[in-house]
Amino acid sequence: MVDEATDMVSRAEPVRTAVKVGRNDPCPCGSGKKHKKCCG
Repeated sequence: MVDEATDMVSRAEPVRTAVKVGRNDPCPCGSGKKHKKCCG
């Protein structure tokens, strides 16, 4: 059980990336909104 949970955590992709996103660029979360109106 614990091994399965550890596997899931290690395979999870990070939500944020090292790439800078401009405020008027589309949000990388995939919502379709501008970054400044969504996650930024």
